[in-house]
Amino acid sequence: MDLKRMLRKRSSKLSSIMDMMFEAYLTHESGHLEPDDIPKNAQGPVWILGVEYCHRDLEKIRRDVKSRLWFSYRRGFVSIGNSGLTSDKGWGCMLRCGQMVIAQALLFLHLGREWCWSPNKRDRDYLRILQMFEDVHSAPYSIHQIAISGLDEGKQVGEWFGPNTIAQVLKKLSVNDEWSSIAFHVALDNALVINDVRRLCVNSGRRTNRGDRKSSTRWKPLILIIPLRLGIAEINPVYVQGVKTCFTFRQSLGVIGGKPNHALYFIGCVGNDVIFLDPHTTQPVGFVQSKEQEHEKKVDCTYHCKHASRLPILHMDPSVAVCFFCKEEKDFDNLCQEIRMKLIIPEKQHLFELFDEKPQSWVPPDGSAEEALRAVGDFEYSSNTDDSDDDFELLG
Repeated sequence: MDLKRMLRKRSSKLSSIMDMMFEAYLTHESGHLEPDDIPKNAQGPVWILGVEYCHRDLEKIRRDVKSRLWFSYRRGFVSIGNSGLTSDKGWGCMLRCGQMVIAQALLFLHLGREWCWSPNKRDRDYLRILQMFEDVHSAPYSIHQIAISGLDEGKQVGEWFGPNTIAQVLKKLSVNDEWSSIAFHVALDNALVINDVRRLCVNSGRRTNRGDRKSSTRWKPLILIIPLRLGIAEINPVYVQGVKTCFTFRQSLGVIGGKPNHALYFIGCVGNDVIFLDPHTTQPVGFVQSKEQEHEKKVDCTYHCKHASRLPILHMDPSVAVCFFCKEEKDFDNLCQEIRMKLIIPEKQHLFELFDEKPQSWVPPDGSAEEALRAVGDFEYSSNTDDSDDDFELLG
């Protein structure tokens, strides 16, 4: 009994220390710990989800980064189905990256790209968006919904996802989001087919009570995800410029991918480095609700990173998915034009192909469509443990 009591006491003390450290992380002033998110000697601009910054504008860059919704590992939520899992630590990093992608799309749709977060801001639409990702079964984009939906993709609860798997699951879940009414397209075989997207997004009129068809059309906001394989064991350097260019498009939703044993959400680039949000921090589950109470404001802060991290593009895993959001049809038209002018015409080796209609004879590069899909979907992790992840870690 004495040994058990001692162990419980030590566990309680350790928990208190961790809570104190986490509180310090949330409240420390940026001047006390200078992050290495943006190099001081950077060459060229910094791009964050389609917005260009001078590398000296650190305050503006970090305000933009902090306004992104950051989803990390959580512990202490209600068990996912019958799995008994009450934390996604060690297995949920790609699921969290997928959450971040669709969360940014919802922010852009309902609040606009210029919207900025602050600890005291109580924006109704922002709170509604955040509640859609709470760690409960009823939230439409919760870790629970994503993990259970993965069963249809052959993934057991607690098993790792690849970029294609998370894209397919989010596509399925988005159907139930009536508020946003999103069209979700996953472009396979390294090819974006323009008219496939148009047929998905455009309702070419509706019938009146008299049976007449109105000429007006309605474009459904589009989330476009293109899973890619940019090499075998590592990224082929020929694709570096293309990856960087994707972050410069104003429709950019970033890139989901990672590095060995890590899934990461890449939101920008500077020089030949990519800038990312890292889900590998385990935090206790919490709910923001109306954000009126002080503890709710503190929980809200846990969904925002003070600064991002970065790594060389060539250190990324070659399995990635580039993501875009087109609120209106003109946004999609502009994106297609940008892809032609900046990714197709000037590049000898294309990130992906662009067609009006899919050619009947089309064969994806380096093998069949089935092989390409399998390669992209197999971005998994080689170990059941993530040695880099602790209950608390400072990012950057």
